Amino acid sequence: MRQAVLLTTAVVALSGCALKGDVRRVEAQVQELRAETARADSARAVELRRVVALLDAVQDTLSAQQRQLVIMRGEFRSDLTDVLRQLVQVQEITGQSQQRLTELRAQLERRDRVRATGAAATPDAPGTDTTAGGIPGLPGPDELYDLSLSQLRRGSPRAARMGFQQFLQAYPTHGRAADALFFIGESWAGLEADSAAVAYEEVAQSFPNSSRAPSSLYKLGLLAERRGDISDARVYYNRVIAGYPRSEEAALAREKLNPGR
Repeated sequence: MRQAVLLTTAVVALSGCALKGDVRRVEAQVQELRAETARADSARAVELRRVVALLDAVQDTLSAQQRQLVIMRGEFRSDLTDVLRQLVQVQEITGQSQQRLTELRAQLERRDRVRATGAAATPDAPGTDTTAGGIPGLPGPDELYDLSLSQLRRGSPRAARMGFQQFLQAYPTHGRAADALFFIGESWAGLEADSAAVAYEEVAQSFPNSSRAPSSLYKLGLLAERRGDISDARVYYNRVIAGYPRSEEAALAREKLNPGR
């Protein structure tokens, strides 16, 4: 019996030693696992920081490029505006130069005609215009009018306006005076509404029997409507209808006053 007890005690002691060894091994494995996990986390943290730094660098580069694009876009718009302004100036200068060349050519042609017919010695001879007034050095009224109108149609309102003003100064009683004054208004259209309105009003008052009178009144109505003065616009439309009931502008004025009919 005593031997059995001793044997049991020995087995228990040996089992206790075995359990302690297993625990130590497990603890060692846990510590090793923790160390590997820490190393892996550190490596991932380093990689993550590298990726974040790379993204920050890319973002900075994109921001810099965006700022540069904005600057370039502004410079491009500024350059384009300057180019367009220069083109307009060149166009106006070209129109004025062409007008001057036409005037000089017309002047030379008149001198040649005078020399050929001997009209220089007889101021009242046919071929001279003693009734239209005129300014020396200018082309004839029809030629000056056509030249000014061509400038307007080619997009040179300033040159056209100067030509029409010279026309009215030299030939104020010419049959196309109302047309010239009307086109002065047209040369201001889209640029200076007040200046255009002055020209249209003068057409209506100075040339009420011309075909440009109803057009001028209708234009005045449109200008009033654009600036929000509906009452004033209706006055002009009614003036068109009352004064020129059979004109095309009267039909347009009726549509303005009674839309939808």
